[in-house]
Amino acid sequence: MLRGGDVPLHDAAHGGGHPGFPALFDALPVAVLVIDPDDRISDTNALAEELLQLSERTMRGRPVGEVLPPVGLERGDAKGLALYDIEIVTPRGQRIRVDYVQSAVADRPGWRTIALHPAASTRGLGHSAERSAGARAAIGAAAMLAHEIKNPLSGIRGAAQLMGQGELPTLIVDEVDRIARLIDRMQDFGDTRPLSLAAENIYPLLAHARGLARAGFARDVTIVERYDPSLPLARCNREALLQILINLMKNAAEATEGGPDRRIHLTTAYRHGLAVSAAPGRPRRPLPIEICVIDSGPGAAPDIADNLFDPFVSGRPDGQGLGLALVDKLMRDMGGTVQYSREGDPEVTVLRLLLPRASE
Repeated sequence: MLRGGDVPLHDAAHGGGHPGFPALFDALPVAVLVIDPDDRISDTNALAEELLQLSERTMRGRPVGEVLPPVGLERGDAKGLALYDIEIVTPRGQRIRVDYVQSAVADRPGWRTIALHPAASTRGLGHSAERSAGARAAIGAAAMLAHEIKNPLSGIRGAAQLMGQGELPTLIVDEVDRIARLIDRMQDFGDTRPLSLAAENIYPLLAHARGLARAGFARDVTIVERYDPSLPLARCNREALLQILINLMKNAAEATEGGPDRRIHLTTAYRHGLAVSAAPGRPRRPLPIEICVIDSGPGAAPDIADNLFDPFVSGRPDGQGLGLALVDKLMRDMGGTVQYSREGDPEVTVLRLLLPRASE
């Protein structure tokens, strides 16, 4: 079905076809379609057949527009593009939400690949209505608890101090202080004032967060930095982003406790063509500036991974489940998003921050 003398990509790339390529292509853990310069489907793998409910024989040679709906961006962007949590309608009428990643093929002008990740299998991409509802519930809970609990705490603390020195008064004061700190964190959810956003160089903030970590909670952890030195300025709030970085690095340090090689990787990158929808029905916005905090810990338990950014969800017995929920709120307040995933072999935990550039 290919025209103009074109041959399937895997045949051309391997000089007539490497014996192991079909098996490797089918084993990819993501649905992939290979598109030729005529905008026709050249190859698909097994997961693409399963996701789209069409056989490779049926799809091969057909215009890609007959199998996948247009995504609203220019075809064949040489820099690639990524769209998170979009809805597509398969040829059989099934509606599915996917993450759509398109990439040009090196050394093959006009060829490209399209990878489709079912959105349900990607943790924390975009912001669902449920996550927004959870944040609103947390705001209400924070305001109520702060009003009902925090004022009497000062009286309890004062009474304990009047009891003098001793194990019991000390215990009461310590517990009151712990509760007050918890309520202070909950009150952060109740702050609905818009953040002041400005053009910021993220690298001094990363250096500051790294210095604080090395001096305190991550003094026994190796911190590896891998940065793109050419990033433009980000549009963000300086204090909020610093708070987010410290929170994520502290979580990463705790996740590696007991491991043989305690490491945190900090990476940055510029993601051309990446656009994310803040919520279903909302327009996508470009969020090209990426900051990742990566650790080799075990990651979130499967039963909470889908709700990791909801308030009061924690994988630690002593956790309050407010840290990542606050990260999510602050990122949304800055017009960005936070994502959680398990990636690589061996697997690592990736918390990915995506921010708009200042010129956007």
